Amino acid sequence: MTGFIQHTLQELFAEIPGDVLSTVPDLTVTGIVSDSRLVQPGNLFVALQGATTDGHRFIPTAVEHGAAAVVGTQPLQNVGVPYIQVVDGRLALAYLAAGFYSFPARQLTVIGVTGTDGKTTTANLIYEILMEAGYPTGIISTVNATISGEVVDTGFHVTTPDTPDIQRYLARMVAAGLSHVVLEATSHGLAQGRVLACEFDVGVITNITHEHLDYHGTFEAYRAAKASLFTSLAETHAKRQGNPRTAVLNRDDDSYEYLDRVTSTKKISYGFDSRADVRAEDIVSTSGGTRFTAVGPGFFIPVESRMVGAYNVSNCLAAVAATVASLGSPTEAAQKGIAGMGGVPGRMEQIDLGQDFTAIVDFAHTPNALQRSLETTRGLTHGRVWVVFGSAGLRDREKRRLMAEVAVAQADATIFTAEDPRTESLDSILEEMAHGASTRGAREGETFWRIPDRREAIRFAIRNARPGDLVIACGKGHEQSMCFGEIEYPWDDRVAMRAALAERLGISGPEMPYLPV
Repeated sequence: MTGFIQHTLQELFAEIPGDVLSTVPDLTVTGIVSDSRLVQPGNLFVALQGATTDGHRFIPTAVEHGAAAVVGTQPLQNVGVPYIQVVDGRLALAYLAAGFYSFPARQLTVIGVTGTDGKTTTANLIYEILMEAGYPTGIISTVNATISGEVVDTGFHVTTPDTPDIQRYLARMVAAGLSHVVLEATSHGLAQGRVLACEFDVGVITNITHEHLDYHGTFEAYRAAKASLFTSLAETHAKRQGNPRTAVLNRDDDSYEYLDRVTSTKKISYGFDSRADVRAEDIVSTSGGTRFTAVGPGFFIPVESRMVGAYNVSNCLAAVAATVASLGSPTEAAQKGIAGMGGVPGRMEQIDLGQDFTAIVDFAHTPNALQRSLETTRGLTHGRVWVVFGSAGLRDREKRRLMAEVAVAQADATIFTAEDPRTESLDSILEEMAHGASTRGAREGETFWRIPDRREAIRFAIRNARPGDLVIACGKGHEQSMCFGEIEYPWDDRVAMRAALAERLGISGPEMPYLPV
């Protein structure tokens, strides 16, 4: 798409709200790029200062690849092409990319979904409801982007896509005639300005619990990153189709009072709390799904979902609040959208090859998500619960202890294993997890095990499961790779689970994926 669009730098910089410290040349560019490896002739390269890398170091590479001009925050000379210094590189990148595509978000109703857990499920529920309501809708999540039925893979390990990618997806949606988009906004994406210029109309929070403190430093900083979605609602550009500017807040979550205080626009709450604007009544849960009534301002919606767990009732309520209560979508669309959604890949996904026990793959990778997943699985079986999971290297270390404590309290058998150790010692990670388990009275070799090879960990649980038991592998979900050192190796927990089940049952099945353990 970029090959058919050209803008002058003066046109693009006229839209930037931040300070520009250099004269902007009258120069035409053919694209906006922040990765020097992706520069094409005629592109504008924006050098960003990151936590571990400095994009200014790669300016020579960008120029060598044909960059027509460079934007950065450092006072540089003799770059070889026109250099424009700005105060805020990420702000500049966002508005340059948005301007390059003619600010596509201003032509769409944009629903942003953030939170520690449940973002992808909630975003997909909103998407399904809007589609049932007859609104041509796109979605950009950490799993993929969907544009007019076309599914675009956004990579192996992903958070919110990079700024130029988001704006390109939004532009494609506008070109395809879409009217709405659901955008999953992670804390990294918010803190790093990737969703600036996305012009949110509705912001949705699922919850805010312990996660990503390795990056944000403190819980307060993490919470503030999430909150920026809601404070930005007041700044959304005027749109021809109107500006709902509504914050959808979780009345049950500890974040509610804080978000309610910092949000200046219209607010709608949801939850089990009787004070919530949208709440659930008459909840009936079975192994095959959940029924309840969603009660809100002027509506009573009988809901049937194939998803299980109280947390999925909460996700459904968030979706109803965002669509019916905020955007005025028909109640029938909410019914059909929720009923038609069978689940998100890698979220409480059952793997059934005919075995006499239950096997599940879930994405739970935070203490709160693991707690919720194990509480749900306990209600799905009268047998033992086996859980297999790890904790990522170079990430929040406190999670290792917290998740181990949750697991040994909720499951009958816990297996600690590899989960993206990166350049950290896997043995050291497992030692921290084992220590957390031991402090809660768990006994190694009896109620918990350390099996570094994730393939063997899954095999161990599958091999030892009895009829009626439940085995759940957590932490990877839909993800398609695992990082050892600095290399991403292809990996899918669902394939590994099927391979282990086929081995136990003596039937044909997929080959167990390779890992360099």
